[in-house]
Amino acid sequence: MKHFLLFLFTITALRGYSQEVLSGNVSSLETGNPAEGVAIYWKETTLGTVSDVNGDFEIPLIKLPAQLVFQYLGYQTDTLTIREPRFVDHKLREIQVEALDEVVVSKTKASIQKTYFKPRNVVSISSDELLKAACCNLSESFETNPAIDVNFSDAITGTKQIKMLGLSSPYLLITQENIPMVRGASQAYGLTFTPGPWVESIQITKGAGSVTNGFESITGQINTELFKPTTSDRRYFNLYRSLDGRNEFNLRLNTVLNENWSASVFAHANQRSRENDRNGDGFLDAPTGEQLNLLGRLQYTNAQSGWVGFLTLRYLEEDRESGEIRVQAPNELRINAPWLSQWITNRFDASLKTGYVFPLRTYQSFGLQLSYSDHSQQSNYGNRVYDIEHDSFYGNLLFNSIFGNTLNVFKTGITGAYDRFEEVVDGSSYSRIDHSIGAFFEYTYNDIDTWSLVLGGRVDSHNRLGAFFTPRVNIRYTPWERSALRFSAGQGRKASNIFAENQSLFFTGRSISIESNNGEFYGLGPERATNYGLSFLQGFSLFNRQGDLTFDFYRTQFIDQVVVDWETIGQLRFYNLEGRSIAENLQIEMNYELSKDLNLRWAYKTYRVETDYISGRLERPLTPKNRFFANLDYKIKSLKNPENQWRFDLTYHHIGSQRLPSNSRDGNNYFAQGYGLWNSQLTRAFKTNFEVYMGFENMTNFKQENPIVASDDPFGSNFDASLIYAPVFGRMSYLGLRWNSKN
Repeated sequence: MKHFLLFLFTITALRGYSQEVLSGNVSSLETGNPAEGVAIYWKETTLGTVSDVNGDFEIPLIKLPAQLVFQYLGYQTDTLTIREPRFVDHKLREIQVEALDEVVVSKTKASIQKTYFKPRNVVSISSDELLKAACCNLSESFETNPAIDVNFSDAITGTKQIKMLGLSSPYLLITQENIPMVRGASQAYGLTFTPGPWVESIQITKGAGSVTNGFESITGQINTELFKPTTSDRRYFNLYRSLDGRNEFNLRLNTVLNENWSASVFAHANQRSRENDRNGDGFLDAPTGEQLNLLGRLQYTNAQSGWVGFLTLRYLEEDRESGEIRVQAPNELRINAPWLSQWITNRFDASLKTGYVFPLRTYQSFGLQLSYSDHSQQSNYGNRVYDIEHDSFYGNLLFNSIFGNTLNVFKTGITGAYDRFEEVVDGSSYSRIDHSIGAFFEYTYNDIDTWSLVLGGRVDSHNRLGAFFTPRVNIRYTPWERSALRFSAGQGRKASNIFAENQSLFFTGRSISIESNNGEFYGLGPERATNYGLSFLQGFSLFNRQGDLTFDFYRTQFIDQVVVDWETIGQLRFYNLEGRSIAENLQIEMNYELSKDLNLRWAYKTYRVETDYISGRLERPLTPKNRFFANLDYKIKSLKNPENQWRFDLTYHHIGSQRLPSNSRDGNNYFAQGYGLWNSQLTRAFKTNFEVYMGFENMTNFKQENPIVASDDPFGSNFDASLIYAPVFGRMSYLGLRWNSKN
């Protein structure tokens, strides 16, 4: 593979010197928001391009001086005279309504974006897409997007877990503004720490990602971008109430302090006091408790000097309770107290991001990312105790420049990380310190018309993993118009935090067995895997309506893995893989504009996820063999006041059969049958920037029967609340309102 990468690097570097490009960014003058889909072309030529979701663009450079034209529906057409190569930062002015004469032309921006030109398979989700569902936090932000699978974790916490390419979130790199966020102690509940109304956009990268973000990513990356002080609404307010007694409050405040400084304050609070037990098993269907989440940030921008920076501080505290609520009968003799659980989390995050663009070389820049987090969780589940303290520091220094011209771009830098873990599990203490330092280099060749290539590698030295090399490659080829064929391959490795990543084990009566091989992590070795895949995207026009069709195939093959074995009655075993472990995923997806205001999205996915256990090769438990997804999005706008509109969303999920680990004394495995879930939401938007919405989840009221095994004997060895494959609560409705002000 080393010789292959060297060959690709050589031929693309030689070819790249033949063409230069002009790059820039375009945004709205009134709102400051990036302008996506702007037509940009050289006047009196056929050379042109369009801006992406961030407003960025690149266009082949011609002989200067020349005139560059910007065209965008609803905005004034601008023409700039370009006299020398430079970074073009342009703002478009909206056309005033009174200037229009009867005919109003509008363009609806897709809330889920795919690109034909980037080497990586990236799906971008805007904040508009997040409004289609309850989306109270990040774990609930993927209900209308087939790229991510949402799963039910257990019958105690009510927390939803996510999977991509058939594997759970620990194998994903989850970042916030490209800084690692959900990892270590926060793996179980970390997705619930980011409120949905704080999120401006989400970028999902399937397969091998960038080496600039570290070596831990195996199946891909999920990056969230929060609303920025300079581009967000000045004020935003949201209230939410659900049938199960969940109340939420969200607030965003932004202000411009002066020409260079802006600030934001975000607040979130949620609470549930109602005790729900719809299935009558004596256990809460969802936990009670509350969360308080506060964030403050400063943004510095100086276009003249080339400096930009963000300072972000966040504090979170959460207290949840769950367990038995059964009332003891007058004549009932009970030896044990009720089975109760409580988990209390306190977390502090601080991050600093700064960047500098060289004024005379706008293609050249450097950036610095620094972050610190202090995470504390104290929890008890019945008679079991699990406490964890995790302090983490991360630093990343990046430098970006070119080889000869902007077709040949490179990134290089240094990454450092430090993690301190203190864990207590049923009276046993586990402590360790991990630290690493590494250097990376990533080369990108990007010919928009034909093909692109990203070659990346990093070398890291880790106090427990040793020294190692991580290679990754992404290739994009355009065989014909409106198409993109992509290939990716790469490796990743990580330490398995077996307790933090598998907290559902505490919701069982199983004994815990760690079968040590004298490794560095709980006596176990690290995890290492290779991921590779193909993706094909084709846009089309049918009946004068636009659509696209995507075929994805990805395979993850583990070289080393910590196996979590639920197959032994009354026992949970951890041991290192001896044999094969794979995850294969095939996905077909189509997006189509049925009419001007009616859009359809559907997808079918099939999985093959197998592991060699001590008892033999088996399918991974609680992993559906197939899934089907469909979403209808309909808008009705007022002709006189386009801001006044109705929005309706209908989503269907079919979850295929799943193998369940044995929970009976005969040791036989069995399968949970497939089922379907319907969700819907209706929103009324008013001209006053005010919205009211209501929705239903699980409209057919499908519920898993007997979700808790041996619920009548919670302190017995057969008790198990972790085998959840379907909803526990049943049908759920909710109501909410939103208000925002741009001034």
